[in-house]
Amino acid sequence: MVETPRRAMTAARRLSDSGRVGVAFMTILLLLALLFVGQVQARPAPDSFADLADRLLPAVVNISTTQKAPERRGEGLPIPQFPPGSPFEEFFKEFFDRQQRGNRPARPVTSLGSGFIIDPSGIVVTNNHVIDGADEVKVILHDDSELPAKVIASDPKTDIAVLRVEPKKPLTAVKWGDSNRARVGDWVLAIGNPLGLGGTVTAGIISARGRDIRSGPYDDFLQTDASINKGNSGGPLFNMDGEVIGVNTAIFSQTGGSIGIGFAVPSALARPVVQQLVEFGRTKRGWLGVRIQSVTEEIAESLGLDRPRGALIAGVSEGGPAEKGKIEAGDVVLSFDGKPVADMRQLPRIVAETPIGKEVPVDLWRRGKPVKTKVVVGELKEEVEQASLQTGRSSGGMPNTTSLDQLGFSLSSITPEVRQRYDLKGDVKGVVVTDVKADGIAASKDIRAGDIIVEVAQSEVETPEQVVAKVKEVADQKRRSVLLLVQRGNDVRFVALPLKS
Repeated sequence: MVETPRRAMTAARRLSDSGRVGVAFMTILLLLALLFVGQVQARPAPDSFADLADRLLPAVVNISTTQKAPERRGEGLPIPQFPPGSPFEEFFKEFFDRQQRGNRPARPVTSLGSGFIIDPSGIVVTNNHVIDGADEVKVILHDDSELPAKVIASDPKTDIAVLRVEPKKPLTAVKWGDSNRARVGDWVLAIGNPLGLGGTVTAGIISARGRDIRSGPYDDFLQTDASINKGNSGGPLFNMDGEVIGVNTAIFSQTGGSIGIGFAVPSALARPVVQQLVEFGRTKRGWLGVRIQSVTEEIAESLGLDRPRGALIAGVSEGGPAEKGKIEAGDVVLSFDGKPVADMRQLPRIVAETPIGKEVPVDLWRRGKPVKTKVVVGELKEEVEQASLQTGRSSGGMPNTTSLDQLGFSLSSITPEVRQRYDLKGDVKGVVVTDVKADGIAASKDIRAGDIIVEVAQSEVETPEQVVAKVKEVADQKRRSVLLLVQRGNDVRFVALPLKS
């Protein structure tokens, strides 16, 4: 009878001990969880940026450029011709000589910008537009000492340039950061030379990511409300670890001053460009060999896509990587090298950043079905062939035309008369638009007289009757729009025309 209570008390002590261990274990887990949450949350605003600014200011430079201006010549009338010995001859000769002596060489044009040092040996990064056209470039260090600079290379497409200076001792340099990890709302610091005032520090946050301001083919700007003014161009945008996550490039302003909308080239784009400029003296970008356009809601519906996404292939360069990889006009690129293509703007950047010669998988949408292929990325050449556009003329009573009142245009087969009227090349095939109603659907999509309809619903057409039949077929399928492949000169694009119910 005595043994049972003892056993019960022992078991109770064990349960109590295990309970204390469990509480302690749970407390440790809770503390670790709180610590982890604290790490992933955005850091609070610092009490001061002074320590960070002290560390970074020596690595930020002012850039002064000088461009020689041509001499300005008087634009007076030519000296009149008088008979030898005439009193007017000497008078006018003396007058025009005084005018010529009054012409003085124009003063050289100077401009100011910013930059930052990425290598202690003297490698400086700035904007291309800061040094473009300059005959002389000087780098002014934080201690006000000046060094002549040589332009290593520049890239207008990303507005990045790299300079070299020859310092007597190693310079203070800064490191690149990862702009892909920057989040909207993160604190940032901008340092530069606004309005020629010298090293100036401003603070703000990242206001947005992935901004397209239509300044180039690879626009992907960080937007910040840190004050950026004229002269800040080429200066660095820092995160709170003192790493460069952007190159300040542009502002949006109706007055020319800062209104809190500034843009910086993200380091994820700028860093590889700088590396290539230093190593090769030029950029080496991937090339696919296609002409692309956006996928609108109407185009997505006509292609059977669930939503607007990807990049629509409007044309394929002969002999290019895309043609060799069996990519066709009308395909929609959904992913490239395992990276999803959310919209048309992303594809050029993804391809450009892909190593040349690499074989990559490509996911396509073709005629209502997913298709996979592979392409070997080529190298983009700087020479870009500009498509020549021709404006068509009204039919002027062109015979044998077929009207599609539903879409607002008239069509004709390509006859010798039509070919001559619209100056069409001998190899052009399709159906010619001969007239467009000013208030019709086709006119609202910029279809003009003289345009060639090559395909309807991704099927080739050669007669107006085929166009009418394909449009009716699409309408019978209860589609809300019909997809046309339209050629104008050397330019080819897809156009989705909404169908009236």
